[in-house]
Amino acid sequence: MFAASKTDGAVATTANYIEDVFSTYLYTGNGSTQTITNNIDLSTKGGLVWIKQRSVANAHALYDTARGVRKAISSNFTLAELTAAAGKELTAFNTTGFSLGTDDNYTVNANATTFVSWTFRKQAKFFDVVTYTGNGTYPRNISHNLGSTPGCIIVKKLSATSDWFVYHRSLSVDGTFGPYRILLNTTAAQSVNDDWKNAPTSTQFTVNNSDTNGNGVTYVAYLFAHDAGGFGAAGTDNVISCGSYTGNGSTTGPVINLGWEPQWILLKPSTVVDNWNMIDNMRGFTTGGSALLYANTTNAEGAVATNIAINSTGFQPNSSNSGVNGNGQTYIYIAIRRGPMKTPTSGTSVFSPVARIGNGSNTTLTSAGFPVDLFINRDRAVGNSGLWPWYDRMRGKDLYLTSTATTADTTYTTGLTGFDAMSGVKVGVPITPFLVNDSSVTYIDYNFRRAPGFFDEVCYTGTGSATTFNHNLTVVPELMIVKRRNSAVDGYIYSSALGNTKSLALFAGAGGSDAAATVSVWNNTTPTSTVFSVQTQTGVNASGGTYVAYLFATVAGVSKVGSYTGNGSNQTINCGFTAGARFVMIKRTDSTGDWYVWDTARGIVSGNDPRLSLNSTAAEVTTDDSIDPDNSGFIVNQLSATNINVSSATYIFLAVS
Repeated sequence: MFAASKTDGAVATTANYIEDVFSTYLYTGNGSTQTITNNIDLSTKGGLVWIKQRSVANAHALYDTARGVRKAISSNFTLAELTAAAGKELTAFNTTGFSLGTDDNYTVNANATTFVSWTFRKQAKFFDVVTYTGNGTYPRNISHNLGSTPGCIIVKKLSATSDWFVYHRSLSVDGTFGPYRILLNTTAAQSVNDDWKNAPTSTQFTVNNSDTNGNGVTYVAYLFAHDAGGFGAAGTDNVISCGSYTGNGSTTGPVINLGWEPQWILLKPSTVVDNWNMIDNMRGFTTGGSALLYANTTNAEGAVATNIAINSTGFQPNSSNSGVNGNGQTYIYIAIRRGPMKTPTSGTSVFSPVARIGNGSNTTLTSAGFPVDLFINRDRAVGNSGLWPWYDRMRGKDLYLTSTATTADTTYTTGLTGFDAMSGVKVGVPITPFLVNDSSVTYIDYNFRRAPGFFDEVCYTGTGSATTFNHNLTVVPELMIVKRRNSAVDGYIYSSALGNTKSLALFAGAGGSDAAATVSVWNNTTPTSTVFSVQTQTGVNASGGTYVAYLFATVAGVSKVGSYTGNGSNQTINCGFTAGARFVMIKRTDSTGDWYVWDTARGIVSGNDPRLSLNSTAAEVTTDDSIDPDNSGFIVNQLSATNINVSSATYIFLAVS
């Protein structure tokens, strides 16, 4: 994890980031014991662990530090709190996650079945847990430590059978507090009730009847903040929102603008009978839809389906289904911001090159060491056609683009079969040779993780007129790769070294080796730390066209987007690294030249270095020494084989340490 702090006058305080207080962690049960390391400090800070079996229909299980280990309740049952036997279920809250034993009342570690855990750490302006014993006095104020006015409160009786009672700030009339509640464990719509009496404040909430304050009954309350700030280096960023929207009954639903990209959503129609949808970006939250679980049922996880789509500033229903977008119906939600929010400090935390041999079977590739957002893969010995398939989490596991052709999104369901892995990706049994995981084929995999300052992805729909689109890179992009997804046209590449009036081609087969051209693709406007600009070319902004943009920038000691002028012999390219570059991509810009790539997984050494070209289907070349290692970055040598250091020629590059 990364250390960070901010200073206000003479007082130094620790900055808060979403990755320190919330985690979606996927695991497979082993029927014995295991420790889940999600880097959330539950032992000293406190919080909630919510577990659901994915592959089998079974109950939700919620454990929190206020009630103690082994104490479980289920969001889909009215049962009172159950106590697991020693060594069963959740056995410890740790400083870096939690530990599991064998199953007892609830299933949390069944052998060979898949699970999702959502961990909420107690933190001001994000989440709090409160336990109390009812006294039968109405109304009664209950203190909390959320440090802001709660946007949602969920209360459950522990010592007796009961529903789960939910206060949400949007269950109101014209924004005015009203006597409304909704139940987490049922599909029922909101109802008139006096559970809460008064609107909550930043220090207390008010309970008002035997449901929420029965005499001698014990309770737990989970409190969620709403747009309260408190996060990021400046302490002003929002990370959680409790809002609502009105459905329009169309497959193009209303756009919900959070101001940031969500990673987790709990959503319920409040005016119609339907389920509580649970969505997260680890199991599948794409531009096309999401994989659903329901907080009120034992159902197993459904496949990614059209319902809610993600975008860089929020989400949007893309179905007319009444569960997410019934015409005129109101929907309430809790949304949590995507992380990480911290700038990375090591290249290995956000990029991994892996050389491997395919096994022709369903496999999870774990060598990346982190959840992968962009997976670029290549058969090194060409195979049949030598494609470079590009898969990413936002577009979804079944779709790839290739940097050797102009083709649109291609569906390949047995290629990359899932991004739902904590340390890599899942690949399948290939039905088409050369792609991803053929038996005995040698591959190179490039695994990228999105992180502030380093790499971001934006999926957008063109407007047909000059416009800007938001991104979450948090710094000015220095390299952008944009490709239309629903039509076979060239992609465009922006480089800060070339400026906002020129572009390069990548997804264009042989055309990808062309020199930079003067075009108005970028609307003659340099991108900013929040938006990039595009003109009306079909390759970047046709009306109704769908697009993906990959954005890169320089992070000190981690990545370098740069340029150099050739000297005709050899020269050191100083990237500010201390242990050399593990990945190097170079493109000549004043004349033709391939998009060459080298990496340490295949070898960056003092002798010959294996190279491939992102724009070419040609086999890997191992017979020239175009680059050499250097601790500060890399060395380029002038050879006719690659011409990456021709005297007075100009080049751009991307390097990762």
